[in-house]
Amino acid sequence: MHRLFYTPSARAGLTRRHFLRVLGLATTTAACGVPRLTHAAEPIKIGTLLDLTGALEAYGKPVQSGAILAAEQLNAAGGLLGRPLTLVHRDSQTEPTAGIDAAKKLVELDKVVAMVGALSSGVTIPVATSVTIPSGIVLISPASTSPQLTDLHDDDTLFRTCPSDALQGKVSGRLAKTLGFQAMAVIYVNNPYGSGLAKTFQQSFSAQGGRVVATVAYEEGRPSYRGELEQALKDKPQALALFSYPENGVTIIRQALELGFTGKLLLADGMKAPEVVQNVGVQYLQGTYGTTPGSRDSGAKTRFVTAYTQRFGAKPPKPYIDTCYDAIAVLGLAIQQAKSSDPKAMRAAIRQVANPPGDAIEPGEFEKAFALLNNGAKIQYRGASGEVDFDDHGDVVTPIEIWKVDASGAMVTERLEDM
Repeated sequence: MHRLFYTPSARAGLTRRHFLRVLGLATTTAACGVPRLTHAAEPIKIGTLLDLTGALEAYGKPVQSGAILAAEQLNAAGGLLGRPLTLVHRDSQTEPTAGIDAAKKLVELDKVVAMVGALSSGVTIPVATSVTIPSGIVLISPASTSPQLTDLHDDDTLFRTCPSDALQGKVSGRLAKTLGFQAMAVIYVNNPYGSGLAKTFQQSFSAQGGRVVATVAYEEGRPSYRGELEQALKDKPQALALFSYPENGVTIIRQALELGFTGKLLLADGMKAPEVVQNVGVQYLQGTYGTTPGSRDSGAKTRFVTAYTQRFGAKPPKPYIDTCYDAIAVLGLAIQQAKSSDPKAMRAAIRQVANPPGDAIEPGEFEKAFALLNNGAKIQYRGASGEVDFDDHGDVVTPIEIWKVDASGAMVTERLEDM
């Protein structure tokens, strides 16, 4: 477990003025009336429950960096209610039991007022039902896309800054038809993410006139998936839709090639990691298409990418770094709006700062936001990942990105599609 601002790595990249603010050594009030951190102020703790090991390890650290950047910027703007924001990081291990245990520690031992995570829907759902909903703690997932989250009875405590796979699956099905596929097989990880995406993909592809000849679930962590592949490929489909995570997805692709599969692959957000191409080989994946939640070019996106690059170096071509940043930003602004870190007051303020109407606030403009809120004005946070307008279920709608593996092995954006 790591605590932000108490380790050298967390301090790296901060200016001396900003670091003094983080330590509570700045003056208590700025000329604009925004409270500054005070030396004796008790920190406000927000937990991150991210997949730092396990099947989604390739995404955990970069996504965590998005959270760290948002927290540093909120503190540089004066902190929350004049108190420093501290992130408490715990690892879900991309595994439900470990995720529940880590979430309990965040609530019971670390006394966090809210939580961001997990990445895997198969972790987020049991964490929500077992820990955060009963505790009344807000949980915002930056990456859990399963449609099952929409209908959970969560007492308005569960939100996500990424769209449901009810959207991605539809676009993926349309993409498959656009690519000329008539007959496809589907292999998916047997959890809420994989099953939800497989279901919506099959519905969409079939509605376009396509035919799914086999749908096969697989369990994580096995050394071989030859049995599942033989079942999926027995009718010789033109293409294989693989809804997986990098750790097992690479094994499945390699073993499909060993079995003589020469068709095309269709991937999704769970496989949009450079490690996939590196470990399989660009010669096998060049021309492969995939989908992932995306964001349109905007001033907000540019501000985020610039700040991220200055702090951590070039932003990796992986999803959900921006949505994690937005989750922390929304929580911080909600605390400021509510004038309280009480979980019930905070969750009531989330839509007040994220949904229209209000003065536009972009990433990093937190001092401006605090000044407006202190003067009784309404704000609307426009996120690094796009508009963060939460509906009654805590869901957002964003475009879906169509990406492709190019000749160099890079995963490049080809276009964005709306529903």
